[in-house]
Amino acid sequence: MLKCSNKLVLLFFFVVWENVLAQSLSKYIVVDQFGYRPSAQKVAVLRDPVMGNDAAESFSPGTSYSLVNTSNNAKVFTAAPVIWQSGKTDSTAGDKVWWFDFSSVTTPGTYYVLDVQKNLKSYTFDIKDDIYNTVLKHAVRFFFYQRAGFAKQQPYADAAWVDGASHLKALQDKNCRSYSTPNDAKSEKDLRGGWYDAGDLNKYTAWTGGYINELLKAYEESPKVWTDDFNIPESNNGIPDILDEVKWGMDYMRRLQNADGSLISLVGLSGASPPSSATGQSLYGNATTAATLKGAAAYAFGSRVFRKIGLACYADTLQAAALKAWTWADANPAVTWDNSNTGVGAGNPEVNDYTRLIYKLEAAAQLFALTGDTKYRTFFDNNYTQSHMVQWYYVYPYEHYEQEVLMYYTTLTNATTSVVNTIKDRFLSGINGGNNFGAFDSKKSGYLAYLESYVWGSNNVNSMQGLEFYESVKYGVNPSRNTDAMTAAENYVHYIHGLNPLNQCYLTNMNGYGADKSATQLFHTWFADGSTKWDQVGVSSYGPAPGFLVGGANYQYGLDGCCSNNSCGSSGNNALCNNAQAKAAIGQPPMKSFADINDNWPVNSWAITEPSCGYQVSYVRLLSKFVKENGSIINSTSGCTVTDIEKSENNSAISVYPNPSNSNFMIKCPGKFVVNTYDFTGKKIDSISGTDFVTLGQSLPAGQYVFQIETNGDIIMEKVIKK
Repeated sequence: MLKCSNKLVLLFFFVVWENVLAQSLSKYIVVDQFGYRPSAQKVAVLRDPVMGNDAAESFSPGTSYSLVNTSNNAKVFTAAPVIWQSGKTDSTAGDKVWWFDFSSVTTPGTYYVLDVQKNLKSYTFDIKDDIYNTVLKHAVRFFFYQRAGFAKQQPYADAAWVDGASHLKALQDKNCRSYSTPNDAKSEKDLRGGWYDAGDLNKYTAWTGGYINELLKAYEESPKVWTDDFNIPESNNGIPDILDEVKWGMDYMRRLQNADGSLISLVGLSGASPPSSATGQSLYGNATTAATLKGAAAYAFGSRVFRKIGLACYADTLQAAALKAWTWADANPAVTWDNSNTGVGAGNPEVNDYTRLIYKLEAAAQLFALTGDTKYRTFFDNNYTQSHMVQWYYVYPYEHYEQEVLMYYTTLTNATTSVVNTIKDRFLSGINGGNNFGAFDSKKSGYLAYLESYVWGSNNVNSMQGLEFYESVKYGVNPSRNTDAMTAAENYVHYIHGLNPLNQCYLTNMNGYGADKSATQLFHTWFADGSTKWDQVGVSSYGPAPGFLVGGANYQYGLDGCCSNNSCGSSGNNALCNNAQAKAAIGQPPMKSFADINDNWPVNSWAITEPSCGYQVSYVRLLSKFVKENGSIINSTSGCTVTDIEKSENNSAISVYPNPSNSNFMIKCPGKFVVNTYDFTGKKIDSISGTDFVTLGQSLPAGQYVFQIETNGDIIMEKVIKK
């Protein structure tokens, strides 16, 4: 009997193993390639192509689907798929679809979805609480790789993406000159730092202010998500890494502020691969009202947040900058600068009167929150009714940022009650509309993440649509629908992670971190087409760095017009128009209008695969709502906490020694500078100025202190110990 039992067991093993081996991966069974949280809704989409390039293909799912645990090949849940909208074709996707809902499975593990009858399976994925934690870290590290004027070195940069500090050569960012006087040294300003805005390496002030504010919201909304271990140079300094990154951007914003309070609108940088090899001159544009108002809002918001974590000195500096910016912008309400024909920068950050009003409303709200001064509330109350959301009773992702300027005001202490009620009423009306909760309730999208249109930057729009659902929870608009709102919001995360008709994870180079079909290339100066190192995963040595969100499907995408009549300037250029992947993305159903390419003109892949700090920050903020909290809230009462986050190769000439000291401290700093001394209660106890070198501290009693060294528009904090 024992031998017989062993034979039966062995026979059973071979039958099971034979079935496993016979399973084929199917592109018609799509899932979030990273996975799902245990408590989340979990739906696999089964797709039969009807429209588009794959219309000749056909898939008819079997009647039984299972969720299979890869550890033991056990079918932990089995059910029949449910056809979407009675067999209707989702015209946006070009597919007929079915849903396999396995939300009831909450046990952590690694799984795949199996068509039992056809023996076809999905990509494998995980179910676990912290499924998105690693993804979030790589998405945030995007900003580290986008830093201008900062070396990407190991261990913070992977060996594949090491590069020196860019744009610090002669006549570049540290000695940046006005576009109008590029040969005049008198116009030079130190404008190093900041982030490359997108695939180009330029830096746009108003947009940078927006990125900072979105990162600050992400921190403020979920402080326990943001840990100090994202492997950036500032990691393990006691400050959440997202705020370290914010401070990198904020320090650049401070350098942009002129003595009169105005802010320079943009800095144009030359491009190269890698960025450190760029040699062209950096030039800056004029100061504008729009840039100055965004600066005022960012400074004010940052001042509140940094004060909460104990950086009182830095908070004071930001508050002073915010007040100065507001004063200038209020006195100069319509100073504009159109860079379209200047040759500076690739994009035009100038805005119309309406958007400038929104910027001023945002600055007023943030300054009211910071200072409590009712003049800012009065401005807001007198002007908010000019906003589209209030006038149109309409909420849509293309004005997500503008809408949230109003919604944020509703959270402020002493905000006018009638204004708060009006704003919430308009948002409630809009979020209940046909493209928001109306689309969710009617299951309007076969892929569970409805968008009205797929245009340039659709992945950003996708994230902003998800954020609108989240914000209905954040601002307490309709608590009875909070669960639905968070489910809807998370579906937009799933879309970006692969739950779409192309089975495409729209983050770059994430196959080593849980994805199976992540983007292999993108339109970016560093990771350029033809680069032997960084062009494409699997073709060049490394491909692009992980975690960059590409622009996404764009139904308006097309080749340059010269391709239509072979007039692109040469036979070689005309031949580029025959790019098969690019042509396959043209004229497709909106969600299929994408190709994993990075070709330049005349293929114009920037319209579908270029990244952007704006895209990234929307996605990061949305994703963070579904990341497991494992940090702690920092709320120091210390007046002046030390941070080394401003230290880099750019200020290595500044030194404080000896440290610790039994008597004096020596401070070496090229040029003129001021040293403010603070004790560890935050009390300022001394101030001294000098040129190149000073000696101080002999009279200080034993203890710990902070030297705040102000030079060249920078503030460097140094902790010292007096024995």
